[in-house]
Amino acid sequence: MTNLFRWMRRTLQHPCFKFFTVAMSLAVGSAAALFLLLPQAAAEETSSGPLVLELQIDGDVEPILAAYIDEGLADAARRNAALVLITMDTPGGLSDSMKDMIQHILVSKVPVAVYVSPTGARGASAGFYILLSADIAAMAPGTHTGAASPVLAIGGYVPQIDEVMRRKINNDAMAFLRSFTERRNRNPALAETAITESKAFTEKESLDAKMIDLVASSPEELLRQLDGREIKRFDGTQVKLNLTRPVRATFELSSRQKFLNRIVQPDLVFVMLILGVLGLYTEFTHPGVIAPGVIGGICLILALYALNFLPVNFAGLFLIALALAFFILEAKMPSHGILGAGGVISMFLGAIFLIRSPLTPGGVSISVALAATLPCALIVIFLMRLVLNSRKWKTSTGKEELVGTQGIVVSPLQAGEEGMIRVHGELWQAESAQAVPEGRIVRVLRVQGLKLFVEPADVAVPAAK
Repeated sequence: MTNLFRWMRRTLQHPCFKFFTVAMSLAVGSAAALFLLLPQAAAEETSSGPLVLELQIDGDVEPILAAYIDEGLADAARRNAALVLITMDTPGGLSDSMKDMIQHILVSKVPVAVYVSPTGARGASAGFYILLSADIAAMAPGTHTGAASPVLAIGGYVPQIDEVMRRKINNDAMAFLRSFTERRNRNPALAETAITESKAFTEKESLDAKMIDLVASSPEELLRQLDGREIKRFDGTQVKLNLTRPVRATFELSSRQKFLNRIVQPDLVFVMLILGVLGLYTEFTHPGVIAPGVIGGICLILALYALNFLPVNFAGLFLIALALAFFILEAKMPSHGILGAGGVISMFLGAIFLIRSPLTPGGVSISVALAATLPCALIVIFLMRLVLNSRKWKTSTGKEELVGTQGIVVSPLQAGEEGMIRVHGELWQAESAQAVPEGRIVRVLRVQGLKLFVEPADVAVPAAK
């Protein structure tokens, strides 16, 4: 194992390998920079008709998507659009991101229509709130909305909470829902049952209950129905929509947002965080390898940047740091697995507590937490033990290598006087505290300048002259 490790270390420290690693890292970094700097794609007006800016909520409601909606509404105001059309198909998401979207929709200078589409789509949980907050709420045939009960979830697991806490969470959610449904005249009493009883509604049930304004089979039909319609904005002003021969422009996610949308997933963030820590840890314990340090640094920076967009629980970060400390201590002073087990438990808890999600499911999944925790524990303990064992290895170069080696007396050694011995095929001046005849084996005790201090060994062989 020792020889294999030394061979691997020499290979990784070879100048050609280092050059290749640095070149590849620069190439990847340059490609990522160019990708992030690409301009966002948005169709421009090609005629003088009213502009309808189209946005899309597809997937979980999370911080990057909230930033995209905010930027789209600001762009619509800048371009004096007649309407913002948000097509939605979502199972829900983070409550903080949902509230951010709703706040911007309520104060938008441009009327906002939220449209649950296509057929089979849903506006569930957080999507239900977003739908009812819009100036115009519409659904396509074969869609549904509702099931908006707040859920406290950790790593995909829903723990049991007491009745007082449940009422507190539900009352907060209902008050938030009433704050805009009453002003939108959207039947707040029935809407609250989506929270208290987790009810869901089809497009027909929603229209009959006056929770939405209309049902349309396509965006084109929706715009035709809205043309000439007079609506009441959240601030009380009356606006008549002019959508004759509209110019439809799509507001796309920017390249940066598309990239962040990939890495902002809690599972991926946790994996990148662990890879980053392991990479830097490997580089610090085995300097000169380079590749783990480069990869680990990139992963760690991306993970920390992604955490900036997520509701982070600092207790989770502290538990992960504590786990790494336990793993290192386990390698330094074996505790029959107690410290190692404590590190595994600490990292697992840190993973599932890392992302806070007070009202909707979210966070690192249990399967990913386990899959990343156990290998991390084994790698950290293994690397630390290699470092500790390497301190016990005998120096393989320089004069220190001679200490403890054996040589043959070529010229007899008198007590306290110099003679000659042969060590590793080389002749050395030597001195012994006792007389040693020619041909005897001696052992090197220490090196002083070009003279070796030796003592007799037990075996005698013929002198090599």
